Amino acid sequence: MKKTHIWAMAGLLLVAAGGIWTGTKLAGQEPAAVSEAAAHSEHDHQQTGESVYTCPMHPSVRQSEPGSCPICGMDLVEVEPEPEPMTDPDAVAHYTCPMHPSVKQSEPGSCPICGMDLEPVLQSEVSGGVVLIDAVRRQSIGVRTETVTRGPMTRTVRAVGHLTYDERGLADVDLKVKGWVRELHVDAQGEYVGKGQPLFTFYSPDLYAAQQDYLQALRARERAADGEEAGLLLDSARERLILWDLTGAQVDSLASRGRAQRYVTIFAPASGHVIAKHVVEGASVMPGQMLYRIAPLDRVWVEAEVYESDLAILKVGQRADIRLTYLPGREFKGTIDHIYPYMDEDARTGRVRLVLRNPDLELRPNMYADVELKVDLGSPLRVPQEAVIYTGPRRIVFLDLGEGRLKPTEIQVGRSAGAYFEVLSGLSSGDVVVTSGNFLVAAESRLRSAATFWSGGDGSHEH
Repeated sequence: MKKTHIWAMAGLLLVAAGGIWTGTKLAGQEPAAVSEAAAHSEHDHQQTGESVYTCPMHPSVRQSEPGSCPICGMDLVEVEPEPEPMTDPDAVAHYTCPMHPSVKQSEPGSCPICGMDLEPVLQSEVSGGVVLIDAVRRQSIGVRTETVTRGPMTRTVRAVGHLTYDERGLADVDLKVKGWVRELHVDAQGEYVGKGQPLFTFYSPDLYAAQQDYLQALRARERAADGEEAGLLLDSARERLILWDLTGAQVDSLASRGRAQRYVTIFAPASGHVIAKHVVEGASVMPGQMLYRIAPLDRVWVEAEVYESDLAILKVGQRADIRLTYLPGREFKGTIDHIYPYMDEDARTGRVRLVLRNPDLELRPNMYADVELKVDLGSPLRVPQEAVIYTGPRRIVFLDLGEGRLKPTEIQVGRSAGAYFEVLSGLSSGDVVVTSGNFLVAAESRLRSAATFWSGGDGSHEH
């Protein structure tokens, strides 16, 4: 008797364990796999017109016939087929109340909240995201509109610049022969020198020998019967002295004097201020060694760093206003002289060069300056910047269609200036767009309409 009870209990445990294992396997399937299989099954049954039954507690269970849920035992219920999508854009999708857009009915009638007559909403309006808002609600949520027109647009470009020397006026003083400096006439940076002013005296064995060669060629021409050949030698000797930085007057003086000069004076090649000096008395110098650098300061450059987004609208010859903190209240006028054809890799800016006259030497290189350029963009079609909503790569405005209807419309914008964008496409002159409260309108458009427009179903994509 005791053994019989034991075998009966063991049998019951095995049956229970089998049921639990079966339920666990059904319930423990991967959600994605169950959902995908169920979706395919339901779709196939609906395509053939067959009914599909599911469990309210376990929607992953799908069967083609009524019965009980294999997991919990509840009766299966029939799944209602999805309605066929409406394809006629002029068909009425539903009726709604302008004051209470949450009210939607399939038939005309009155609003159950306020009693107003319901208005039809077309299928094209639903798919296009059109929102119906009456005047009272517009005022309560602060909706304002503005007409799209053509008008003047002036872009103000501001940049930081620094003053520098006019590189086209720089002059370096160097020698083409080896020698030694005897006496300096200009011995400090910052001094002003005029063109032709003595800088220093210089001794060079090579230059001294070249003077002797010139004198010998001069005497040979005087004695030679064939003056043409001797003249060629004399011209060659004279040319060598000039190439070695003697002036024509110095060579003429050598010819009239009749003897070589041991110490030769070197003169300034240009007028300006000495901004670099690399020579002292008694120093030996080598060919090509820079001894002085002279820069004119009656005209200076301003090199301004401009963002790459502004470079496209700048042109050579445009006027600019320059201000310096060193001279408060003063404003200088300059023009764009050159736009450099490369970018700064780190700052992502381009460089623009402006030229300023500096007769009183008030402007000094390495000063900082604030540069302002006003660029006339003409009179294009323009829309207020506050009307434009950014949705990924798309730009959306709400177009007022009249009778309380606001339609989201994709546009393309170009250059910006002040409070306006240039309109490239999507709007026409005379269109009315929402400029305030458009984010609330956009939220209601997403909620009330099908997600076709906002998800890119109109052919564009939102990223």
